[in-house]
Amino acid sequence: MYDLVVIGAGPGGYEAALEAAKLGMKTAVVENREVGGTCLNRGCVPAKALLHAAELYRNVQNGERFGIISTDVACDYEKINFYKEEASKTLREGIEHLLKANKVDLIRGTGIIVGSGKIKVTRDKKTEDIDAEKILIAAGSKPASLPIPGIDIPDIMTSDDMFRMEQIPKKLVIIGGGVIGVEFAMVFSSFGTKVTIAEAEKSILPGMDSDISKNLKILLKKRGVEIHTDTFVQKIEKKDQGFLCSYLEKSKKGDKTGEIETPYLLLAAGRTPNTDGLFNEGVTPETKRGRILVNQEFETSLPGVYAIGDVTGGTMLAHVASAQGVCAVELMNKKEPSIDLAVVPSCVYTDPEIACVGITEQEAKEKGIDAFSGKALTHSNCKSVITKEERGFAKIVIDRETDYVIGAQIMCARATDMIGEMGTAIANHMTVKQLMRAMRAHPTYNELIGEALKISAEAQVDRNTSIRK
Repeated sequence: MYDLVVIGAGPGGYEAALEAAKLGMKTAVVENREVGGTCLNRGCVPAKALLHAAELYRNVQNGERFGIISTDVACDYEKINFYKEEASKTLREGIEHLLKANKVDLIRGTGIIVGSGKIKVTRDKKTEDIDAEKILIAAGSKPASLPIPGIDIPDIMTSDDMFRMEQIPKKLVIIGGGVIGVEFAMVFSSFGTKVTIAEAEKSILPGMDSDISKNLKILLKKRGVEIHTDTFVQKIEKKDQGFLCSYLEKSKKGDKTGEIETPYLLLAAGRTPNTDGLFNEGVTPETKRGRILVNQEFETSLPGVYAIGDVTGGTMLAHVASAQGVCAVELMNKKEPSIDLAVVPSCVYTDPEIACVGITEQEAKEKGIDAFSGKALTHSNCKSVITKEERGFAKIVIDRETDYVIGAQIMCARATDMIGEMGTAIANHMTVKQLMRAMRAHPTYNELIGEALKISAEAQVDRNTSIRK
């Protein structure tokens, strides 16, 4: 009898299990694939490894900018894949060691909830019944599909399939210009692939600050990526050498139709909760559009059964699942949650990197908040000039009434490392004045945040002076 059994050993599941063990709960994790889940094996980690290799390859090719002359530069995709898999393997072994060191039982197999407190685990045609006081579902997500005729044709790839590719494609069409789509576009365009993105929304990275979308579109086009926004793929047909995509593209000048032929086609339409086979017949919790509904303590409609991460919908990010896992276990033990789940950083690992937290200036105004922003450009940042970074910026959104930082959008080298400072500021209701008290080392990319704060402070002073006059 366990105090807690977690189904799924991804970022949410293993973090929850470790937290439970630290709080004295007898804990087990059920996993039917590799520990680390999608993020570690078919998502974040392998994608970032590919992006790192692609950036390094591009930098070596362009080394003449720094006086570094290189000839006969080539990439070996077999070795790149080995490096990618090695990174995942190292981290998997680390997680398994942590589970063992914290006395968390790792049970290999497929877990099915047959009732409150009861799980049936199947592996190699053998079945094991497990009892638990509480069950936590952390089964993650799977690639989403779209209602396009021909979308079920074999060999159309999802992100899972892209990581199994053994060669660099000469041509690739990506349906979807969200995070997954633009990251793969960055990888393969760097390796010489002719990439085309078809995005149904009016911009790539829809939902992010418009300055980010506009700047990234310019950079991707500069690197040879063809981008069609407001474009709807209407039909996919199988051809001898690949696929034929028929599309409708909308514009102010009028709608137009077109066709793209490609040997490789990636569907990057986001992800959807993975609840397949989780529940025995008649034991299904309340759901909505495929996601498991939970209350403020992460409990489902089944007593004693909880759920976190991608299976509950919402923001499908590894660090969100991890934070929810920790908070769910804390709540189970009648403790105050230690993490502010409302402050979620979002990162895109393109070159330059993109990172956002809180809300944009436009979103603030839509909420009725009198907000303004300070924006600093990379062309005046010393470190960015040294490393010859391309266009970028840091924008900080301020609540005019309180002077609190309520949002930040950063597009520059190391933006994903810098966003943590802004998340801390928002979670702790820090003001521009408080953040400016800390000096920032020179020369660093992080000085861009200091400059944006300075611009914000000056804008506020100018406005107050104007009002007094």
